[in-house]
Amino acid sequence: MRLDDERESTNIEDQRGSGGGGGGGFGFGGIPLGGGGLGIGGIIIIGIICLVLGINPLTLLGGGGGGGQVQTGPGAGFQPARQGAPAPGSAEAKADVFVRKVLATTEDTWGAIFKANGQTYPQPRLVFYSGSGTSACGAAQSAMGPFYCPNDRKVYLDTAFFDELSRRFGAPGDFAAAYVIAHEIGHHVQTVTGQMERAQRSGLSQEGAEGAQVRIELQADCYAGVWGNANKAILDPGDIDEALRAATAIGDDTLQRAAGRRVSPDSFTHGSSAQRNRWFKRGYDGGDPGACDTFAAQSL
Repeated sequence: MRLDDERESTNIEDQRGSGGGGGGGFGFGGIPLGGGGLGIGGIIIIGIICLVLGINPLTLLGGGGGGGQVQTGPGAGFQPARQGAPAPGSAEAKADVFVRKVLATTEDTWGAIFKANGQTYPQPRLVFYSGSGTSACGAAQSAMGPFYCPNDRKVYLDTAFFDELSRRFGAPGDFAAAYVIAHEIGHHVQTVTGQMERAQRSGLSQEGAEGAQVRIELQADCYAGVWGNANKAILDPGDIDEALRAATAIGDDTLQRAAGRRVSPDSFTHGSSAQRNRWFKRGYDGGDPGACDTFAAQSL
């Protein structure tokens, strides 16, 4: 991505070095649909641990009761917490600038889309944390990856996740990282437009290949594609392929195969690799948020 001439968002909070770690645990029953604590990175990290060890995710997530903390499995390879904001000129500082600029492009994109529909886009805030932090949805943990909390309308991010995305899951590149941010912003769009509420009252089961959780995640992928379409002018050749590789790497079926287990659509929470690719491309090819209605789709 060519971000040199892009502005940096000021909708940033920094919890690094603040100690963090407070708040309630993340049981699945207490997580609002579509990013209330288990973001795009969470399905990677938590999902793989659960699949490899053959355990209930609630065991890792504290069962939904207060104060439970995410426990890492053997060989999980999580990044140690950094203390405080990164030093100027460091790789972490450059990552911060990258995130701020990508966030600014999402603000401009959705601001224009909302304006065209006679509405005002309420910009979310992005919170940097290192290792652990706090959110209105409970404790933020790096093991969960980036996530959106609808309770405070903020995206939570430990930039160490980008290293995991590239090194462990074979999805390198700046646009792959930007896609992750755009996906979480997609959850914000769902919240402010009422799509999240629609998911909660859809009557569908939360999990499963046709469930509400998969539909809300695929819609966020589609919204990320809409953002990509609006920013074609700053994309480099191969950027879209980076996003598609990332979408493939975090498909439920791909994660299950990587863990040596059979593919079980009944346990899907984010969609298959093919579905994630298809809905991202649908948003990117048309640039129309109206084409992202996964709840009206007979086939995902």
